[in-house]
Amino acid sequence: MTTRVMHIVFFGDQHLDSLGGAQVSMRLQREFLERAGHTVTVVAPKMHGSRASRISDPSNVDLPSVPITTDREYSMSWPGRATDRALDSAMTHRPPVDLVHVQADFWGAFIGHRYAARHGIPVVHTLHNRVDVGIAAVTPLHGPVLRALNLWRRRVLRGAAEQVRGNDGWAFLRGIASGSSAVTAPSTHFARRLEEYGVFNPVDVVWNGIDDDVREATLAAAPTERAPGRPRFVWLGRMSPEKRLLPFLEAFVESGVDADLEIIGGGAQRAAAEKIVSGVPNVHFAGKLSYPDTLARIAAADALVQTSIGFETQGMTPFEAATLGTPSVISDPDIAAELGGGLWVVPGAAGTEDQRTVGLIETLRRAASDIAAGLAPQPMREVSESFRQSSRTAAMIEVYERVLEG
Repeated sequence: MTTRVMHIVFFGDQHLDSLGGAQVSMRLQREFLERAGHTVTVVAPKMHGSRASRISDPSNVDLPSVPITTDREYSMSWPGRATDRALDSAMTHRPPVDLVHVQADFWGAFIGHRYAARHGIPVVHTLHNRVDVGIAAVTPLHGPVLRALNLWRRRVLRGAAEQVRGNDGWAFLRGIASGSSAVTAPSTHFARRLEEYGVFNPVDVVWNGIDDDVREATLAAAPTERAPGRPRFVWLGRMSPEKRLLPFLEAFVESGVDADLEIIGGGAQRAAAEKIVSGVPNVHFAGKLSYPDTLARIAAADALVQTSIGFETQGMTPFEAATLGTPSVISDPDIAAELGGGLWVVPGAAGTEDQRTVGLIETLRRAASDIAAGLAPQPMREVSESFRQSSRTAAMIEVYERVLEG
């Protein structure tokens, strides 16, 4: 892909072996960059809990951290001098760093930009998170939380980031992106929004991708044609409010569709989710699955359902589904527009939650009817081809090269 051999350091908010779309994307990026001959070091908070003892990867720098969720899946490293010293010490026995790639929105972003500033290394920053929407979804005190985050940002970061004023989510993103030589976003709609709010300009669009090899193996094992019959829906992701799993399950039950539903993933809302569908025999909770197993379940389904609205900066799962030939039920109009076809669009995204629920019920009934009749829409071939990780890595390397060439 390139004649320049690079050592790239990724910074993440969470350990790559924890659950999450950003973590899946970063693992794939690292693998395909290493296939191209580059060295990748990943800096993130150390994991806790039962799975942490089984995780050991020499290409990781696991920073001192504390768990921040009850299931101990996610953790936090405090940005400051102690963490700076631990990181610098861990990096002394590694090759010289050519470029820092920050793929974080909170403490990982702070730590990464501090490291780059100390050592005079250029930064590419991939923004994954609609901070304002995500925080508003999990707390009614999102205004004070955003003010606190911006205050924290000004205290922890220096230079241009310290000078960025404002207390909303866009001011926060402007601040953490201000020390970057390039900013990328995983979708056109999020990139344009970042430009509109003055976060950075121009923003490069580089989709997150799907593993080429796993994709081919999954397609080879999947049936060549989908036979009409009892529909099979799949929903996957983190079980937290911004993903809107609970409203979806309420709509699924109320729709009365004669269909099977599989829920993949974990999170704090699992108990509440199970309660909603208690006694419904055709709903199955699969828990957390491996990446290949998850893709296999998507390929086997008749439709993937994604119910978050305004939060996803790409929404990887519908793109993964499209590459595997599985259409999607989509609540977010921005994601629907990015996909272009092969989906059922849920109306009412801009309305009340009651209106959204009505729209979801109607769309689930329509999708189930179309599937049973053999009339499900087909995903666009262009999306499938453009979503391969090999093409996404080539696009990102072009950004790296441009930054290093000045």
